[in-house]
Amino acid sequence: MKKKTWRKKLALLTAVTVMAGTLAACGSSSSTDSSSDGDSTGSESEATEEAASSGDYRTLEEIQESGTVKIGVFSDKNPFGYVDENGDYQGYDIYFAERIGEDLGVDIEYVSTEAANRIEYLQTGKVDIILANFTVTEERAEEVDFALPYMNVALGVVSPDDNVITDLSQIGEDDQIIVISGTTAETYLTEEYPDITLQKYDTYAAAKTAIENGNGVAWANDNTEVIAFANQNEGYTVGIASLGSKDTIAPAVTKGNSTLLDWLNEEIEALGEENFFHADYEATLLDTYGADYEEELVVEGGVTDAE
Repeated sequence: MKKKTWRKKLALLTAVTVMAGTLAACGSSSSTDSSSDGDSTGSESEATEEAASSGDYRTLEEIQESGTVKIGVFSDKNPFGYVDENGDYQGYDIYFAERIGEDLGVDIEYVSTEAANRIEYLQTGKVDIILANFTVTEERAEEVDFALPYMNVALGVVSPDDNVITDLSQIGEDDQIIVISGTTAETYLTEEYPDITLQKYDTYAAAKTAIENGNGVAWANDNTEVIAFANQNEGYTVGIASLGSKDTIAPAVTKGNSTLLDWLNEEIEALGEENFFHADYEATLLDTYGADYEEELVVEGGVTDAE
């Protein structure tokens, strides 16, 4: 296996949008205050053109001068980002976020986000950074700037034990697959399996409730998430552990926010030297996935394996 840094791949992903990124970088403005319970029902593609072109972001210097960084995370996606019984944020993304705040020398304002509004929250300045299981795709790289990755991911499908879906050919004409709006699962199934009916929800919690209530024959999402669901909820099996291409998860910032992006990339590389993301996995994910998944899931220092 040859090693390559994700920085080269990101350059290819965003090459077609260099001009747009340059224009966005020409000016920035401080973000406005945002509430921490952001519930949005629109898809990522529905962010307005006005928001996309506003350049509404805070530079690294502005964030440090303010004393607070706003980080968008999930609040209901255990073990990646969730609120515990004490009202505190916990999980793999939170562990990383806490280190970012520490090394920036600022406090953290966590902003609860859903899959469908991650791009919108960046474009409108509600958050400075998104750390919410954000899979890197070419389409998203046209709207936000991704930093180096910190996790590998593919799609997976979970279904009840009494009707385990091991192949999408088992999905009947009257069957429905549950997805969360704004996720790569929704995009993949819409493009590759247009004949399959999708039952769409805006939140992880709503999708979880739907599969528990038998509202769909299966639930398609990131494989990390459906594996966690099956491990934490008796009566479900991940019949398809890897669907489509293998991708990565990375932090994202507003398009053109080069000072913050550069700092994040340097931070991820530096953290890799201390095996930080392996420590993160062992502190937050080990109980869910066990040791067998650690090397498969963790990306250390922004370096991925290229076949």
